[in-house]
Amino acid sequence: MTLLETRARTGAMARINPVAKLGASALIAVPLILTLDMVSAAVALALECVLFLFAGIGWREFWVRTWPVWLAAPLTGVTIALYGEASGTVYFEWFLVHISDGSLALAGATTLRVLAIALPSVVLFITVDPTDLADGLAQTWRLPARFVLGALAGLRMVGLFVDDWRALELARRARGVADRGRIRRFLGMAFALLVLSIRRGAKLSTAMEARGFGASTRRAWARPARFGGQEWMLLLIGAVISASAIAAAVATGTWNFILGPG
Repeated sequence: MTLLETRARTGAMARINPVAKLGASALIAVPLILTLDMVSAAVALALECVLFLFAGIGWREFWVRTWPVWLAAPLTGVTIALYGEASGTVYFEWFLVHISDGSLALAGATTLRVLAIALPSVVLFITVDPTDLADGLAQTWRLPARFVLGALAGLRMVGLFVDDWRALELARRARGVADRGRIRRFLGMAFALLVLSIRRGAKLSTAMEARGFGASTRRAWARPARFGGQEWMLLLIGAVISASAIAAAVATGTWNFILGPG
């Protein structure tokens, strides 16, 4: 368990059912997916920043977890600015590259849209424990327990891949075969890791079956997944953010329903 994971579980969002976090992320994302305009994305992002203050995570952790989003959003905007649909004044044109008022407006809207959709999902799921998520999916959404517990067991094993990879690398170095061709070395280690994963999965499956995880009878849960006031409040906040973004875009006349005609 890392230091970031330990701190995340003490935050304000740690006690909320992960299913509610899934729902809130969906409520925020769906309206932004249906439109491409700067106003709705900017309003949603501004309201989300207020929500982040109550997530119970430090600024260092926030930047460490979200830096890929901050990197991907501007890169997406640059691509749209260069290759987006040209309209209005054209500032630069060469082959397929067209930089114009229209492409720059689309670039700004796309950048804000990526940030508004991705950031709340990342921040909300920083505080999600895999076991709590499995409990919520099985008890709240009534998903099959066998599928949920199998996915949880597999997710718990992901962290072992890094340790296995390092162990394989050290073993190959000890045998003097670690410096012969990077591609060949990578393929050999990947195959060895695949074999180890299959063996571990078979052993884990047998152990779970022996403990009754695959039984057809109704199972009990060690930690009940509750869905109460806090969860409904988070869903309400997500709905308010979406409604505010839509209302602002419609009021300013910038609402651009991308699935509509034309």
